[in-house]
Amino acid sequence: MPQNYKFSDSELLYLLTTNDKKEIDNLYKRARDLTKKVYSNKIYIRGLIEISNYCKQGCFYCGINRDNRSIKRFRLTKDQILRQADFGYSVGFRTVVLQGGEDPLLGDDFFAEIISKIKDKYKDMRITLSIGVREHESYDRLRKAGADRFLLRHESANEEVFNKIHPKDQNLSSRIEALKYMKSLGYQIGTGFMVEAPYTCTKTHIEDIKLIRDIRPQMIGIGPFISHKDTKFRNFKNGTSNLTTRLISILRIENPNALIPSTTALNTIDENGRIKGILSGANVIMPNLSPSFAKDNYTLYDNKKVTGLESAFGLKKLDDLLKEYGYEIAIDPGDYKGE
Repeated sequence: MPQNYKFSDSELLYLLTTNDKKEIDNLYKRARDLTKKVYSNKIYIRGLIEISNYCKQGCFYCGINRDNRSIKRFRLTKDQILRQADFGYSVGFRTVVLQGGEDPLLGDDFFAEIISKIKDKYKDMRITLSIGVREHESYDRLRKAGADRFLLRHESANEEVFNKIHPKDQNLSSRIEALKYMKSLGYQIGTGFMVEAPYTCTKTHIEDIKLIRDIRPQMIGIGPFISHKDTKFRNFKNGTSNLTTRLISILRIENPNALIPSTTALNTIDENGRIKGILSGANVIMPNLSPSFAKDNYTLYDNKKVTGLESAFGLKKLDDLLKEYGYEIAIDPGDYKGE
C-alpha cells in the first residue's frame, strides 16, 4: 500500500460497516504495522493539566458548558499549573497539555507567562494548548511565547450536524480557519471529532476523514461520544470502541506520520479501550497531571476515568502493560515525524 494511500468512499463505507472479522483484523494490522514503521514501538506520553472548567461556550454535548449550573467550577492559579508541570517533568513527561474551557478571565498574559516560565526552565519540554477558538492575535502571541502545539477539534465536518450540536454563536468555518491559520504560524496542530455523536452517521464520519485530509494536521484526536447527565444530550446513546478503533486505523493509514492518541474517552467506554486504541494504530497516551479537585470537576462527559493508568501516578504500571504488547513509553517530546 502506498505511503500516501487514500481510501475511496466505497472502501470507507465497507470498512466502517462490515462485520467481517478477518477484514477488520487486517485493517488493524495494517495500521499497527505502519505506526511501527514510522515511530517504532514507542508510545509518547503527554501530561494533561486541566486548568479551568469555566467556559463561555454552550456546546450541547459538553458537561462544562456555560449553562450547566450543577457543576463545581474551578480555575487553577499560575503557581498550581507550574507545580504540576514540575511534577510532570520529574516523572518523565516532555510534553504538557494545558486544557481548559474558553474561560473569559484567562487571557493571553496569563498563558504567555506560564508558557515562558515552563520553556525557560525546561528546554526540552513541549507545550500543547487546548483552550478553544481565539483571536488571531492570541495565537500569534502564544506562539511567540513558546507554545508548540494547539489542539482544536472540529467535532463534526458536516455543517448541519455541527449546527445541531452547538449553539448558533459557533460555526464550523471559524474552527477550520483557525486551524489553518495556526498551522501557518508554525504550530503543530491537532483536530478530530466525536465518534457516533448525536446526529452523526457513517456518511458524516467519511466527511470527517476527508476534512482531515484537507487540513493535514500533525495530530488527530478522536474518541467516542459519551453523554453527560447535565446536558441536553443526556439520553443519547454513547459511541462505541468498535467504530472508534476502526476510524483510528483508517486515519493512521491515511496519515502515517500523525500523532494519534488512544483517548481517555475510549478507555472510559471500554475497559480495554486504551490498549485497543494502541493496537489499532494510536501512538500517544495522555495521563492526567491535574490536581485531584480539578480531575473530579473537569467533566466533559460522565464517568471519566481519572485514576489508575489514567493518572500520572500510574506511569510505571502503564509502561508495564504496554510492554506486554510489545510497546514502551518514550521519555521524549514525541515530535511529529513528517514534513
